[in-house]
Amino acid sequence: MNRKIRAYIDLLRLQFFFAWPLLFSSGYLLATSVYGGFSWPALIQVALIGFFGFEAGFVLNDYVDRNYDKFDIEQDRLTKYWRVFGSRPVSEGLISPRDALVLFLLLVAITTGLIVTLPYPNSLFVLGIMLVCYVLEVFYQVKKRKERMPVAQLAGRIDFALFPVAGYLCAGSPDSTALMYFAFFYPFAIAHLGANDLIDVNNDRARRMNTITTMYGESGTAYWIAGFSVANIIMGFLFMTQLGWIARVGIVLGMGLLTVANIAILKYQTPDACLKVLPLFHVTMLIYAGSIALNSVL
Repeated sequence: MNRKIRAYIDLLRLQFFFAWPLLFSSGYLLATSVYGGFSWPALIQVALIGFFGFEAGFVLNDYVDRNYDKFDIEQDRLTKYWRVFGSRPVSEGLISPRDALVLFLLLVAITTGLIVTLPYPNSLFVLGIMLVCYVLEVFYQVKKRKERMPVAQLAGRIDFALFPVAGYLCAGSPDSTALMYFAFFYPFAIAHLGANDLIDVNNDRARRMNTITTMYGESGTAYWIAGFSVANIIMGFLFMTQLGWIARVGIVLGMGLLTVANIAILKYQTPDACLKVLPLFHVTMLIYAGSIALNSVL
């Protein structure tokens, strides 16, 4: 395969291409179960918004951190997990910063073009969230370079939690269901961030980044992950009161997998142990989103 193509595959983390449209569309489908108005063309449009919007976020992440990623000392852990060919293309010079910035702007332009064709005021809601999410992503990347408290982490991951909410607002309005989806997904996003930080601790120390693990150690990160996982489970039971039985079963199943992951992390409290169970976090997310989507369709 052409080296440049491999670089773009790694930049876009394309092996996970299906996850982001599913998560985004779960919000849209939930909204149609509340407000009506489902259509297949609209679902395809929403899925594309989720795909291009999230991919733009990946490119922005690498662009902002391009100089710090040069200090990585481990390519065989989190980098290899997220990127098929194990490269950080911008920091390694495989893709120039200019080309990465152009790609980011192109992806944002495509996403914006898809969003503005949504009905008003839904289009305005989603555009606003898109802007907030990109600002939060940059804030997270920059703030964690110098902080003593986890402000970057707690504020920065709001963007991930807003992602399915933006999908909801493609067809719905800001309401209690949208708020509950956010409150349910936010602690999961924070727990997932802690798992990533624990796995990537040696790279973050080399970069001199203030992450959960570099600030609180491996044991502290394990309890951070567990605490926010418990919060996710508590909010899950509250969120289930607004969902049908398929979504409830899916959320309970996801909670079970999340619990298994936490037991292993708390037992060993090491990057290796966390890396082994990291897929459980992603499967949990897919089950959460998939069951909410399926319940809404049926």
